[in-house]
Amino acid sequence: MLSWRVGFFINLPVGLALMIAARRLFPESPRHHGRFDLIGAITSTLGMGSLVFALVHAAEAGWHSPLTLLPLLAAAVLIGLLLVNEWLVPQPIMPLWLFASRERTGALLARLLFLGAMVGFWFFTSQFLQGVLGLSAFATGCTFLATAIPQFIAALQVPRLTRKAGNGPLLVIGLAITLAGLGWLALTAQQMAGHMAMLAPMMLLGIGQGLTLSPLTVAGIANVPQDAAGAASGLVNMAHQLGGSLGLAVLVLVFSAVQDPSAPAPVLLAHRIAAVFASGAGMLALALLLVGGLILPGGRRPPSTS
Repeated sequence: MLSWRVGFFINLPVGLALMIAARRLFPESPRHHGRFDLIGAITSTLGMGSLVFALVHAAEAGWHSPLTLLPLLAAAVLIGLLLVNEWLVPQPIMPLWLFASRERTGALLARLLFLGAMVGFWFFTSQFLQGVLGLSAFATGCTFLATAIPQFIAALQVPRLTRKAGNGPLLVIGLAITLAGLGWLALTAQQMAGHMAMLAPMMLLGIGQGLTLSPLTVAGIANVPQDAAGAASGLVNMAHQLGGSLGLAVLVLVFSAVQDPSAPAPVLLAHRIAAVFASGAGMLALALLLVGGLILPGGRRPPSTS
């Protein structure tokens, strides 16, 4: 019997195939001489890593623990040094002028919040299905098909829908559907309903995620000069990865904050996960407000990249 960890190796052949195809199909871009922003790379990596560590450790040991406070202080200092360095160096790894665009900044912030909520959904739903409803690991994996299949189908429709509605409106629709799905799932978890009752909100989450990720990417790299495309796409990837890490760390804090010593273990677990889903829905609501205020005014046009 193969371990579930074997699934991570799926990325390896796919990645190798993409690398080979890219070398054959895409022309080589002009080469430019420059200096690697080593200080920016070090401070950004250590600063964000310290912040995630502090948030995760706070859930276990509290905010007064030295192993919480010291990483928080280190994160503040390192991120401050990162900003100063990026302002001063001639070739920064994260050009600060990229944040001057309202559409791009809104897309990055919305992506942080969206990934935080969605990583929380994927992580804690498996805990609910197995720890509360008693499903096996295999049955849990099959249940997630209710999200994965609609997401795949919805993602295929994005180019056509974008041409008709525009990037901004489609992003609003996708986020609204995702918000409805996660809010519905929070109610389902609070009531400890069976796994069949979870299928409909999980389908909504799949549709919403399929309609949201691509428009967020388009908004994150919109109107970027060619020589800054790599930096802009790097920011999009940073927001993607950091959103998942920070979001899950925050949701772990929410999970740990829900306490009821008199409740049976499955009931307490269900209430904790319901609070997590409600908090994730709050993240999505904030992301929707950011999109409506920063992206939607300039995102009605069909993107030139489609």
